[in-house]
Amino acid sequence: MPLQPVLSEEELDALRQLDTCAVEDAIETFDLRARNTGFANSSIRCLFDDFPPMVGYAATARLRSGDRPMSGRSFQDRTDWWTSILKVPAPRIAVLEDIDEPAGVGAFLGDVHAAMLQGLGCIGYVTNGGVREIPALRRMGMHVFARNVAVSHAYARIIEFGCPVLVGGVPVGPGDLLHGDRHGVLTVPRHIAAEIPRVAAELKERDRRMIEICRSPGFSVEKLQQTIRGL
Repeated sequence: MPLQPVLSEEELDALRQLDTCAVEDAIETFDLRARNTGFANSSIRCLFDDFPPMVGYAATARLRSGDRPMSGRSFQDRTDWWTSILKVPAPRIAVLEDIDEPAGVGAFLGDVHAAMLQGLGCIGYVTNGGVREIPALRRMGMHVFARNVAVSHAYARIIEFGCPVLVGGVPVGPGDLLHGDRHGVLTVPRHIAAEIPRVAAELKERDRRMIEICRSPGFSVEKLQQTIRGL
């Protein structure tokens, strides 16, 4: 399978100027996937909706938090996971699937693990599980998308990494390009990513014309129909 292109900093920055709705609308014009796929469902929410859009490549892992160790008070950190994160292009987004039922009993991410991830070049964190120490995460500037907030780490630990995961109903593989903001998180096909800002600008102009007609003093159904036919 051919390697997916890594975007230039200019291309990444162009995507950061768009919200997820604009990115999704642009992706839909390429007819690469069904319109009800490619984005996390409403079980995953953005904790800091005033943060600017997040764009980066997924560093994936699976975790558990609900069951106790056979001996001792806690599980040891998987330091080999840290090395695997660095194999993903920067900027990186940690995407962790909590495979417990129910998910989110304990929080893997708190201020310490956030500092570790930031040191490894991660700008965001996406999980179907829990997170904690929210004020600290905000101060650190870590973009966070999660199912819930939790009081304790419980027995949270990494059990597998560098694998495909399922978070909020969307499959995410290692190195997948993600875009996220207050609306949610979506995957961006890397081979069209550089074209998305141009397409988004064209769609924005189309929408501007539609809104202008709707707000015009001489608005009528006929004018609206004419405008739609001309788009």
